[in-house]
Amino acid sequence: MIGAHSALAATLYFLGDFGAARENATRGLQIWRSGAVQSPVEEVYAPPVICLMVESLSDWHLGEISSCEATIIQATSLAKELNDTHALAAALLWATKLGHFERNPAKVARLASDLIELSTRQNFAFWLPAGEILRGWARNASGSTAGGIAWIEDEIRSYRATGCMLRMPYFLSLKAEALHSADCVSEALEAITEAQAWVERSEERWWCAELHRLRGVFLAAMGADDTQTDASFGEAIRIAKEQKSVSLEKRAEGTYAEYRRQKASGSGVRAIRLPLC
Repeated sequence: MIGAHSALAATLYFLGDFGAARENATRGLQIWRSGAVQSPVEEVYAPPVICLMVESLSDWHLGEISSCEATIIQATSLAKELNDTHALAAALLWATKLGHFERNPAKVARLASDLIELSTRQNFAFWLPAGEILRGWARNASGSTAGGIAWIEDEIRSYRATGCMLRMPYFLSLKAEALHSADCVSEALEAITEAQAWVERSEERWWCAELHRLRGVFLAAMGADDTQTDASFGEAIRIAKEQKSVSLEKRAEGTYAEYRRQKASGSGVRAIRLPLC
């Protein structure tokens, strides 16, 4: 049952159902913490670690920011205690993603380096490029724009070579952010379009609201028609509300409010520069 709850929790998270994901993660953890059950099944990843990971990032989406950091730290600590290197790699990746959600390049760089070191030592071909992509984002966000873009693009190719589709929309959004920072706005919009095509194929919708918000940011920077830009921000807000992602809803509403403010005060200005966060 712990394994079943962890599998369902992770699936629901990637589908964008954060409330149900957290509910299943919490149920799995309740069984595990009761100490009444010793699993006879050896999992690829320790299910309690997966439950903690999903609970942490679901809490972030649901607006419970104060608890998510402590929970992801508990996930990495438990993986180390169990000597489960696969679960540790997964927990480090989710912790690094949380650092990106918080827009903290230094934290992302530190955790990504830990993931890269572990993956190199254990020959984890799947986790290694994921860590490299996030380290590339951190480098770009810290000012190494051109180098960061090339790094992200190379590692996305390496990630694709593993045959995995999971997280591709998210990784493409990181590429889009880096391109936007380098004033390559049309290329950034192309990356978001590619990410949204991946979403349609895979139904991986946990970052869908943010993809629409970023599209709105890029359209505004290009001076696109107001109708297109308004529609992108509106869709970002709608999806975030539907998924009960309080954090992404606030981010989308804040960006849209700034867009409207600049439109109102910038008479005759063709393009608008909006922050990425």
